[in-house]
Amino acid sequence: MLYYFLNLIEKTYHPPGFGVVRYLTFRSAAAAVTALVISFWIGPKIIELLRRHQIGEAAKVDAPKTHLSKAGTPTMGGLIVLGSVLIPTLLWGDLKNMYVVLIIFVTTGLGIVGFLDDYLKVVKKKPKGLIGWYKIVGQVTVGLVLGAALYFSPELKVIGANTITTVPFFKNLNFDFVFMYIPVVVFIIVATSNAVNLTDGLDGLAIGTVGIVALTLAVISYISGNIEFSRYLNIIYLRGNGELVIYCAALVGAALGFLWFNSYPAQVFMGDTGSLALGGAIGAITIMIKKELILPILGGIFFMETVSVIIQRFYFKYTKKKYGEGRRVFRMAPLHHHFEMLGVPEPKIVMRFYIVAVMLMIVSLATFKVR
Repeated sequence: MLYYFLNLIEKTYHPPGFGVVRYLTFRSAAAAVTALVISFWIGPKIIELLRRHQIGEAAKVDAPKTHLSKAGTPTMGGLIVLGSVLIPTLLWGDLKNMYVVLIIFVTTGLGIVGFLDDYLKVVKKKPKGLIGWYKIVGQVTVGLVLGAALYFSPELKVIGANTITTVPFFKNLNFDFVFMYIPVVVFIIVATSNAVNLTDGLDGLAIGTVGIVALTLAVISYISGNIEFSRYLNIIYLRGNGELVIYCAALVGAALGFLWFNSYPAQVFMGDTGSLALGGAIGAITIMIKKELILPILGGIFFMETVSVIIQRFYFKYTKKKYGEGRRVFRMAPLHHHFEMLGVPEPKIVMRFYIVAVMLMIVSLATFKVR
């Protein structure tokens, strides 16, 4: 909106300096700063509102005993993140761009699903929140709309890129999902949204990691939407894809802003309202930039957390059936709880996971050159 307004002023009156609004780099920086300012402005207000209405985290029985002290901490703080991401995107992004419209849809749709889950848990006092299948239906619906929009996109069909993706570490090699494309999109949306949700178990862990991943995706989106860079790196050029940088930059700013309140000891948790939306957004961006296969590397933290839960559950069920007693691979899952049970302090676990996330970011960007 602000982008159109400033662009109109520049075209009509030609004031000096207003031409900068045409540059993606300027609008991305403006989106990041706007997101940070919004976070700092609305953060205390929303935290106070949640505290006043006693919308706090319930004591978790499936977490280390040290987490009992976190009971009562305001949750549903994802509203801070979502507001800080969506408002700058609406202000600085090109709302006629297909990719911008789709990422706003995914974020809002999954944000609503997460909000309903949190609302039922903390307001209506239903321990399980939104029934599991209802949550899956919401995630699948968002995935279906995204997959269908990209599959039937005339713009992508012209360049033959509707169902293909880039294969990391291989030059001149693209993989075509063909008729399985929409189911794959649905799977990625459901998997990434739940993966970030599982990671959101320590103060600052999920939002900090999301910020690192978003920064990486901003770089990749810029490259994919730039004809010269994409040609030089021999990747699929996607016209208009660069507009996703605005969203990614806003997400980085929002992550930093929310981390101010969510770092140890946390003043607020983002809950499913934030984790489902941000996880789905990360998955959606990798789909739209045709880099789906890089997710296990770039989102390695989320991937490891999810795999640890799957391994723990399957091994427990297997050993219970075979030996009559369930056994565990990890002291507690997800993985961050395993390290807590080993006696590693929470802030140290979070910082080390950040370091791993940065290393995975470097590896992910290296895949564009090491081919």
